[in-house]
Amino acid sequence: MKVVIASDHGGMNIRKEIISLMAELNIEYVDLGCECNTPVDYPDYAIPVAEKVASGEVDRGILICGTGIGMSIAANKVKGVRCALIHDTFSAKATREHNNTNILAMGERIIGSGLARDIAKIWLTTPFEGGRHENRVNKITAYEVTFE
Repeated sequence: MKVVIASDHGGMNIRKEIISLMAELNIEYVDLGCECNTPVDYPDYAIPVAEKVASGEVDRGILICGTGIGMSIAANKVKGVRCALIHDTFSAKATREHNNTNILAMGERIIGSGLARDIAKIWLTTPFEGGRHENRVNKITAYEVTFE
């Protein structure tokens, strides 16, 4: 699996924690930043991550900002992306099993680094169940085609 990760200024600390986790799990990753102490615009990081996931260049993406809300909104504008904003371990597992999410968004101002690592580990290691859930995900994909 190959994962792309990025954050804005509000998510830099957790991004570094998740990069460390991916190294421990031997997961290949691409880090798109940011490395700044001044405010930046979250779409400038969310959209490139989402495009890499949607194109198949990488398998999944992780986005972190202050709340995770802006990142998830921006990422979900890219066709083929199923980004979930997650702040608990139950949802991390469920969103992979039931929704086959391909991008995880988290908020550094909402959760600490320990919980963020737990969420990311669960999300990165949980497979999609398929079955009845596959039909539901396919309906979302089919709907996206109506906007071409």
